[in-house]
Amino acid sequence: MPYDVKDISLAEHGEKQIELAEMQMKGLMRIKKRFAEEEPLSGLKVGMALHVTKETAALARTIDAAGASVAITGCNPLSTQDDVAAALASQGFDVYSWKGETKEEYYRNLNKVLDFRPNITIDDGCDLVSEVHLKRTDLLKGIIGGAEETTTGVIRLRAMERDNALKYPMIAVNDSKTKHLMDNFIGTGQSTIDGILRATNILLAGKNFVVAGYGNCGKGVAVRAKGMGSNVIVTEVDPFKALQAVMDGFRVLPMSQAAEIGDIFVTVTGTKHAIFVDSIRKMKDGAMLANSGHFNIEIDIEGLEGVSKKRRIRPFMDEYTLDGKRIFVLGDGRLINLAAAEGHPSEIMSMSFMNQSLAVEYIVKNQGNLEPKVYKLPDDVDHMVAKIQLEALGIQIDELTEAQKRYLASWHEGT
Repeated sequence: MPYDVKDISLAEHGEKQIELAEMQMKGLMRIKKRFAEEEPLSGLKVGMALHVTKETAALARTIDAAGASVAITGCNPLSTQDDVAAALASQGFDVYSWKGETKEEYYRNLNKVLDFRPNITIDDGCDLVSEVHLKRTDLLKGIIGGAEETTTGVIRLRAMERDNALKYPMIAVNDSKTKHLMDNFIGTGQSTIDGILRATNILLAGKNFVVAGYGNCGKGVAVRAKGMGSNVIVTEVDPFKALQAVMDGFRVLPMSQAAEIGDIFVTVTGTKHAIFVDSIRKMKDGAMLANSGHFNIEIDIEGLEGVSKKRRIRPFMDEYTLDGKRIFVLGDGRLINLAAAEGHPSEIMSMSFMNQSLAVEYIVKNQGNLEPKVYKLPDDVDHMVAKIQLEALGIQIDELTEAQKRYLASWHEGT
């Protein structure tokens, strides 16, 4: 069977969710319309490892409209929306994904997409790319390039490039302004709070809300937690980012101190063990831990499980008892915005997936001219995404006059 999903009977409901998403993804739908007319990906195979959500389904249908065939799996064991996976399967896509996969099932599904022998990979977290380079090197000769969605994946790709291990060109979609300044800051900020509230129904106002990491994602989480009335504390290892947090009005502390006073903790660092067991031991009875970084290693859950007793309280809320205290971990320590909620709003993902679509087109247009390195999409593509999104929203902006263009291009005219 060209699919493996939890329940194919959910397809009708999933189709309605995809339709709803596409209504709000007006910018992406403009690209889809052009793709359907030009078919720039005709005859190619595209393998995806992304969060299988209604918004990702809109991307898959856009790539399909461009003339490519698509196989897709999840990039996180808890992020698949099963009704959407069923809808894509019923529409003829090769889909191998369901919510609640084991680690073994997760990697088996990655390899089913690779069995599709894709010419282009689209990744979120770099697991698909890593699997090709570590275990499926026979596929390298057929792959012309790929695109990476998220910060964590780009970090891994740049490490591969430094080690001369990367064997085909990759577009760092995350580095586009219309991705990391919209998706990471606005999208992660809103969807993380959404996930925490769905998992717990806790009041945020008046709580000490600790944000580990003050990159674009951390900034978004911090400002929205503040907007909900929380007292936000930031922990950082980067002096400049810590200084930014101070200047933005947040209290900055080492995790060892923040642990003693925090009520809610959210990790958005991109690295492992932002919260160690030693810090967890210092936390209050009832403290809640959530992660909004890509992988579930930001909180040392394995270490926590070794020194505590665990029981499930709610679907995405586990209680760990240690040292006479109860500590709650949300969403198994995986992406809380997708484990317990639905991820970023469709309007935000429209811009991210416009970048993905145009990145794939860019790879095809420049086939043979790109070295096995990590590339940023050209600025004119980034500007085009912003322009299309503004037009889709019905928003007009000013344009430079000819005199202003000449002034900006010249050094002769001063005071």
